[in-house]
Amino acid sequence: MSCYQQSRSVHKRFRLILSSFLQRRDLPFADVLPEQAIEKAFDDEDATFAEEEDAIFTPAVTLWAFLSQVLFKDEHRSCVAAVARVAVLLVALERGPCSSNTGAYCRARGKLSEKVIRQITINVGEGCEDKLDKQWLWHGRHVRLVDGSTVSMSDTPENQEAYPQNSQQKKGLGFPIARMVVLLSLASGMLTGMAVGPYAGKETGESALLRSLLGRFRRGDVLLADRYYCSYFMIALLQERGIELVARLHQRRPVDFRRGRRLGKDDQVITWDRPQRPKWMDEQTYDRVPSSIEVRAIRVHVRQPGSRVASFVAVTTLTDAKEYPKEDIASLYQCRWLAELDIRAIKITMGMDILRCKTPEMVRKEMWTCLLAYNLIRQTMLQSAQEAGVSPRTLSFTAAMQTIGASWLVMVLGDDTLSSRLVDAALVTMAVHVVGHRPGRVEPRAIKRRPKEHALLTKPRAEARAELLKGKPM
Repeated sequence: MSCYQQSRSVHKRFRLILSSFLQRRDLPFADVLPEQAIEKAFDDEDATFAEEEDAIFTPAVTLWAFLSQVLFKDEHRSCVAAVARVAVLLVALERGPCSSNTGAYCRARGKLSEKVIRQITINVGEGCEDKLDKQWLWHGRHVRLVDGSTVSMSDTPENQEAYPQNSQQKKGLGFPIARMVVLLSLASGMLTGMAVGPYAGKETGESALLRSLLGRFRRGDVLLADRYYCSYFMIALLQERGIELVARLHQRRPVDFRRGRRLGKDDQVITWDRPQRPKWMDEQTYDRVPSSIEVRAIRVHVRQPGSRVASFVAVTTLTDAKEYPKEDIASLYQCRWLAELDIRAIKITMGMDILRCKTPEMVRKEMWTCLLAYNLIRQTMLQSAQEAGVSPRTLSFTAAMQTIGASWLVMVLGDDTLSSRLVDAALVTMAVHVVGHRPGRVEPRAIKRRPKEHALLTKPRAEARAELLKGKPM
């Protein structure tokens, strides 16, 4: 039965979001986010609007259109393009097209709840993580990758106040910039947490943002991080919650393999003494932190020609050498670079590196909507991987995103038979597009394509334009 015959009010249902992301009730992981769960999340926060029978920009349509903006790029990412997609949807549902004016859509988008979008995003990530095949886990444990990055946004006074530009840039020449820290699943690439704050200022560093995410971990998880996060107090706070750490040794902390309890060659358990209380930590928490902790240091030799280092030291709180051999710890740490690939997928493939919204509130909604789309794409990739019997980490995120984008409107408007055939074909297609196996990949840190030879703007644009109008050369 076609959706035309089902109901002209189908646009009010959140099913159109799930359908566009190739979701079907009989697929694995489909019960992680049913239509009723999205509706309940909106109802619980009293985040409903446009409930009239003839309303166009309902929560379902508005979120669907917002998701389409972050799914597409360049000119297809604009509000005009989003409204055009809604107009096509309405005409196909035998309703009159909406106005091409973007005002109504932008007002409806402003009514979407950031908290609800964030909750749905995290629920998808955690729900899929709970259902992962055990063969995809590391020693039966869930490993969380952590890494930080920055995003820029429209240069408006509101954004500048909340997320000031780099202090080294002159006023009027920079863009507001925000720092974010993300938690990602090693097994699936799913995002399970994100914290955002200004690029600079008190308690705005990556460690501070990670501390705000500690509640997103579960006892028994393993945090896989670079050396920036390898500090005494971070390890102590993690251990307090039953969380293990594997990280590279911080460059300011030397290690002597002649001291400590020897587990094997270049494998030693050493003791760290508690440093003085840092300014960000209150006395009560400091008193709770143990006066010393034991960590395991492992020297890893890099035999890949062209590598920037010949060896490095990995630190872990997994001190049982029989259960967690040195080679397994070394191999696990070398998977840390997957966090950088996942962030590249979010920022570059999905275009979240430059945000479009004009106010801090809408900027955060745009970020969470992008991350919701990212997780829904990853959910579809998990379904494809399970159907094909392969690891989800072998599938191409870019190809999956392109496959979903190709059928975005067709999945909503087709009948059940056509939709089912499209889903089956899409899952097979995703399993075909695999990423290359690149152990010890070495690439020069340089680009081949030259940028256009434009002069850099050295004064606010309005001033430069005024000078041109007066006949002054730049």
